[in-house]
Amino acid sequence: MLNVFGKLFQNDDEDDDDDGDSGTAYFNPDMAGTRLQRAERIGDASLPDTFQTNELLYYERFKAYQDYMLGDCKTSEVKAFTADYLEKVLEPCDWQAQWCTDVFDVLVEVVDVNYKELKAQVKLVVPLQCETRGCELTEEAMNTLLEATLQKVPLQELRVVFDESGDFDQTALALEHLRFFYKHIWRQWDDEDEDDDFDYFVRCVEPRLRLFYDILEDRVPAGLVAEYYSLLARCSQKFQEFSSLRNGISSDSESELDNVSMVEGLRMYEQMEALKRKLRIMENPLLRYVLGYKVNSGQQSCRAKGPRASGGRVVHVVSVSTTVSQLQSLMADKLGPKFSGEEFEVQFHSEPLLAVSACYEGDVVIILPGHYNVTSSISIPDSISVEGFGLPDEVVIEKKNKGDSFVESTGADVKISNVKFIQHDAIEGILCVRQGKLEMENCVLQCETTGVIVRTSGHLTMNMCDLYGSKGAGVEIYPGSVCSMVGNGIHHCKEGILIKDFADELDTMPKITMVNNVIHNNEGYGVILVKPSDCDFEQNQLDKEEGKDEMKLQVDVPVIVVDDCSLKEPVSYSSCYVVPPEFTEGNDAIKRELVATSAKKQRLQKSRLKELGVTQADDNLLSQEMFVSIQDNQFRRNGMGSFGTFLY
Repeated sequence: MLNVFGKLFQNDDEDDDDDGDSGTAYFNPDMAGTRLQRAERIGDASLPDTFQTNELLYYERFKAYQDYMLGDCKTSEVKAFTADYLEKVLEPCDWQAQWCTDVFDVLVEVVDVNYKELKAQVKLVVPLQCETRGCELTEEAMNTLLEATLQKVPLQELRVVFDESGDFDQTALALEHLRFFYKHIWRQWDDEDEDDDFDYFVRCVEPRLRLFYDILEDRVPAGLVAEYYSLLARCSQKFQEFSSLRNGISSDSESELDNVSMVEGLRMYEQMEALKRKLRIMENPLLRYVLGYKVNSGQQSCRAKGPRASGGRVVHVVSVSTTVSQLQSLMADKLGPKFSGEEFEVQFHSEPLLAVSACYEGDVVIILPGHYNVTSSISIPDSISVEGFGLPDEVVIEKKNKGDSFVESTGADVKISNVKFIQHDAIEGILCVRQGKLEMENCVLQCETTGVIVRTSGHLTMNMCDLYGSKGAGVEIYPGSVCSMVGNGIHHCKEGILIKDFADELDTMPKITMVNNVIHNNEGYGVILVKPSDCDFEQNQLDKEEGKDEMKLQVDVPVIVVDDCSLKEPVSYSSCYVVPPEFTEGNDAIKRELVATSAKKQRLQKSRLKELGVTQADDNLLSQEMFVSIQDNQFRRNGMGSFGTFLY
């Protein structure tokens, strides 16, 4: 089992003696060649390719800023810490890069770096290699431009030319961290914060970085995202106006004009502080959740209607057009045998979205063969059934335009079967189980961004489905959820299945069943567990006893239930471990890691209760036994192996 993050950020004890490189070794020096991908250039083929660095994960950026670039610096020390970091990791000279601006991209060679100014001294590579946008540049014009800038360009505008040797990996990554920091983290007004005694990383970097990825992964409602960026733009504009006004006021002047300007400046300052307070609220995950809930709570379409007042149920038939023979088949195979009772009536719709929106609890939606295009998300708040009348490839629902999600299920008991979903540009994913239970059977999910997401309190049963194409994880499982997957194919995604474990001990591990799935041809791991890095805190809490053995808390390892008809009793993990065959070797590794993580959370919870004076934990109160069935899954041709962990 491999640790992904350990490969990217190595800081082994054996390197501590080398002062020049300590804390800067991003990659294993024993592995030859680059560990970064090539970013193939679209457009002018005369320019060389660069390193692909703009798709780093949250945990990679978090680690870089916390451990290497910023540490525990104050706001006033950010530039000095950044310069020191760059001096350690950047190649000082003799490397090529693209100088990228809004108007042109041109190939240059770096001859020197001024770390304090965050600039590089460059010279033009001849013959001229460039790509322009809306203008024409000659070699003479470019040299004139460089002379005007004293041959210096901002480091943020340089993208390192791809090199397979690995010699410039750290340089490419460092410039990416610098570029991302000043584009998405740093604010113009940070330098002027009156409270300079706080840890800048803890107060500003971490929440803003988390917000960036929460927005990227659609953990923030669209309305709140729009409001945040609107506030950010208004605050930036107000700060520029305030700075311009302040710079125009003479410190020793007592003129009436300056007095008026000072009053106006105070008004601007108060407005700017109000905007900054609102931004800080949105950057706080807990307050952001409350705000996000308020934004979404007003959406009538997401509220469950419950049963009809009349007590009747409706079968909603969806078809743009149909033939007599199709109607005859529908009556003979579906409507007659199952829905002939007096409590049922039939309604016809031309679109699946209209049918689902018209549903009350207990209704059924039957979709006849056809290709249906939808332009907005499909929300299912009531317990209904959605069935395709035919094979999944015959009943296709395709979402064309961008939105928060494609299908969102919050109903207590929802069933979907025999439907193919095709996703385009959904911010969140193709399907999200926010709460309640969703059963999917014999469906095809053609993803483009994220796959299926099972949120905390959500329950997903997914049987005999085919999922592929996700740029993230095919299935993303949150703490506290229940997920059962039997007989599915999950393939050609960035990761097959991603299981999330948060640092908070109150976040319970998900209950997972994985049986007879084929997880193959994914770029990363078949299954990956994202969890906090191990620390000695919880162990120290357990060991801080004053010689009273009777006070020590005993922790039982959770039970794994294996779905095997020959087993009459639940058995512990250690007693059922066997050497797996070639393509099923990941099953036992996954079980072992999930059980260990759950046991660790139990220890931490009991330790916290002990701090509160509870010396004997109630097992019913702290029940976190993780009933897991992971067996007979096949892992084939996954880029990084069947199972891995990612520490943050």
